[in-house]
Amino acid sequence: MRKALGILVPVLALAFAVTMPFWSGAYPLAVARSVLTYMALAVSWDMLLRSGQISFGIAGFFGIGAFASAIGVLQAGLPPLLSILFAGLFAAAVALVLGFGILRLRAVYFSITTLALAEIFRVIAHNGGARTGGPEGLVMPALVFGGEQRALFWLVLGAVVLAVLASSAFERSRLRLAMTAIRTNEVSAASSGIHIFKYLVIAFVVSSFLQGIVGGIQVQGYGFTSPDSAFDANYTLLPLAMALLGGMHSTTGPVIGALLLGVAAEFLKLKLPYGHLMVYGVIILLVILFMPQGLWGLLRGRRRARGGH
Repeated sequence: MRKALGILVPVLALAFAVTMPFWSGAYPLAVARSVLTYMALAVSWDMLLRSGQISFGIAGFFGIGAFASAIGVLQAGLPPLLSILFAGLFAAAVALVLGFGILRLRAVYFSITTLALAEIFRVIAHNGGARTGGPEGLVMPALVFGGEQRALFWLVLGAVVLAVLASSAFERSRLRLAMTAIRTNEVSAASSGIHIFKYLVIAFVVSSFLQGIVGGIQVQGYGFTSPDSAFDANYTLLPLAMALLGGMHSTTGPVIGALLLGVAAEFLKLKLPYGHLMVYGVIILLVILFMPQGLWGLLRGRRRARGGH
């Protein structure tokens, strides 16, 4: 019964999401696109977190994807859809090159470095001249699907499905065992024959690829990007809070957190236009202090306790 529900619930949720543009209004559809964007980022962030490495560079690779997609269309003549794939590949290539250096760092040193990289990317885009549009950014003359809202919603939904499939593949493969071993004790993992650096690079590159894809979709959906909007702290803080709230080291946790906090975020923006980031910070602190495993971890713990009785 439980296995059947495990299949039925995701299928029903996907069917609900796919049909939403046919019965939903413009505003709910816009909110749903925003929630799905952050959901894809939250799921991708958690994939690297399973190794114990906490990255604060989500906005950095999201912004790289946004600019790569825009530059690909404007200066290389790429079709909009192909430019989104290029955005993901470019972000992955940057992650691969940088990963050889920063993935040798651990704990707070790695986290601070990824945060600094996101700011460095923003400064480079800010001073990129005609290539990046400078402080004003770039405007797209032609949008993917002509800016049609239904198609854009399905495109973002496709990014979420891709992120969920990649995360699920991590969970069901040897990667999960290797990442868990690395997170638990690197010395023991290395003595067991696990190539720690290889697995860290794989997780970092795949998560950056997904974040670049989402950035490319964002710029193609809105037709504009700038250094300040593409590398906004929201694209780091909110996905991080979603994953923590829903439950880390899983695929389901970030999805649950994104649904709950994504809707709450829209309400907070209306009530606290300049204070909602502070609320996200408070949520992160409360979850870390009182519910470190998140909602999904709490539910799984109670289910196991009942099964034990």
